[in-house]
Amino acid sequence: MCESRPLNSQSMVATLTSTPPSFLPLWRRKLPTYNPTQCLGTGKEALEISSNGYIKTNTIGFPEKGISTRPGTSSTPRPPRPRRIILVRHGESEGNVDETVYTRVPDPKIDLTEKGKAEAEECGWRIREMIEKDGANDWKVYFYVSPYKRTLETLRHLGLAFERSRISGMREEPRIREQDFGNFQDREKMRLDKALRLRYGRFFYRFPNGESAADVYDRITGFRETLKADIDIGRFQPPGEQSPNVNLIIVSHGLALRVFLMRWYKWTVQQFEGLNNMGNGNLIVMQKGYGGRYSLSMHHNEEELREFGLTDEMLIDQEWQKTARIGELNYDCPMVNSFFPHFEDEGCIT
Repeated sequence: MCESRPLNSQSMVATLTSTPPSFLPLWRRKLPTYNPTQCLGTGKEALEISSNGYIKTNTIGFPEKGISTRPGTSSTPRPPRPRRIILVRHGESEGNVDETVYTRVPDPKIDLTEKGKAEAEECGWRIREMIEKDGANDWKVYFYVSPYKRTLETLRHLGLAFERSRISGMREEPRIREQDFGNFQDREKMRLDKALRLRYGRFFYRFPNGESAADVYDRITGFRETLKADIDIGRFQPPGEQSPNVNLIIVSHGLALRVFLMRWYKWTVQQFEGLNNMGNGNLIVMQKGYGGRYSLSMHHNEEELREFGLTDEMLIDQEWQKTARIGELNYDCPMVNSFFPHFEDEGCIT
């Protein structure tokens, strides 16, 4: 830890009088070095074992930039990955039932309805029931939440299902906020803009003074990198523990969550545009498979995933994700086979 330690007059004099004679060539002189701020601790102490038992460098402010040990280079194992990443859409908001709200209330300040609060609480109990079926006693949850009022309220009611000892932490994350549609919205103009979006394409159409889904993709990419770094350094692990039974819960918005899945699984623009929105207070679960990767097929059945909008190619990939190991590449990717029509002559499965 660094702290300010001013030099006293004696140490200052001692430093100055240690300067070699000025007649020496400049390249041979040892110039005095003194700094009113001195860092306590040695370089060796900067490399420390974190509370999770994971070696990292002491990079203040940017722990995701810490240098960690690779598998095989140390007897210290990597922290276990969270068992699930659970994506939750906020409960019903006032804007969901009355679009005129957007003309007088800023989008980030729109409340949940009473029904939305009940949906959020019910979602929390559904998550708890799902986790308890694992049969583990040391399970915990960690939350990421959009800073919009309706998502914060959703988390507050969802959290009623968990006592404090089960919550390892939470973080407000602006990068998973709702797509920006502009400031106060004109109802008729918004209807026209949404009609134009269907003609132009749901991913690339940018709302005037707002964002396109492609813009959301860019900031979700940054969030994903932070999330992966948090997973790698074991940020969610309680002090001194190495539990595989941590569950991450991301409370966000319909489009942002679809873009998150698109970015995580590298879905195409066409595949994204075929997805359906999640219902208010609903969830979709990315669960760790047998090889350590996350798959939607570990929790959801084919009917549920098709209802969400997954195609045959996407379903085949989710089955592969169930058994694939971290870092593996799907060399028999069905999307590659179907993209190039001349592969049909080679008998490739599409």
